[in-house]
Amino acid sequence: MYRIPPRPLLLSGVLLALASLIAATTAARTQRSGAAFWVAAPPPVVVASYSFDGPQFLADTSGKGHVLTPIIGYGATPDLVARDAGQAIQFPARCRKSPCPRLALQATTTADLNPAGRPFRFGASVRLAPNGTSKGQNVLQKGYSTEGSQYKLQIDGKSGHPSCALVAGSTIHLVLADVSVADDKWHAIECRRNRVNLAVYVDRAAHGSVTIPAGLSVVNDEPLSLGGKSAFGNNDQFHGMLDDAWVAVG
Repeated sequence: MYRIPPRPLLLSGVLLALASLIAATTAARTQRSGAAFWVAAPPPVVVASYSFDGPQFLADTSGKGHVLTPIIGYGATPDLVARDAGQAIQFPARCRKSPCPRLALQATTTADLNPAGRPFRFGASVRLAPNGTSKGQNVLQKGYSTEGSQYKLQIDGKSGHPSCALVAGSTIHLVLADVSVADDKWHAIECRRNRVNLAVYVDRAAHGSVTIPAGLSVVNDEPLSLGGKSAFGNNDQFHGMLDDAWVAVG
């Protein structure tokens, strides 16, 4: 049997030092700029995500345990529709005569769903018909604008432009996309908060941004809600299809 001779002690030390250097470089890439250093930030941590696929279609696919519960009013049901190889949720269609079916999907609040002042992102894929628009339809939200703090993705107005909102105290910071998503096609919408910026993305392209206070903090005890803020009247009901909803912090 061929035996590999032992490496010299000096070479072993060099290899250990090199391995440590590689590990440190992999953990945090640095870039020198004069006397300053830029350290690559870790990627955002997904704290809730929903694909609506499989028999447990209300499960949190992030593994964080934020299971959704249907909040139902006037006979609404979370209907499943086929999308590609998976499933999506169909919310109640527009209703002209009250009482109208109401549906929201909610997950109990936990600390990891409150981003405070950190950068974070949230979004969903939606499909909304041109005749399904209304004054305002809530797609994803946590908190209420009248009760302290909130983050929200909604679709506004007859033309169906998505918007992102952050609320702290009595001030609402809103960015409205310059494109419509009410064309009966699937669109991925994302709200992205950096330190002093709130931006809205549609199909991975930026379509609007606003400046926000650096210290803006979103922390509340309200549930994470999809498709509406409640099952009661004036719940800002979403009237389209919803898929791949998520929240990521960091």
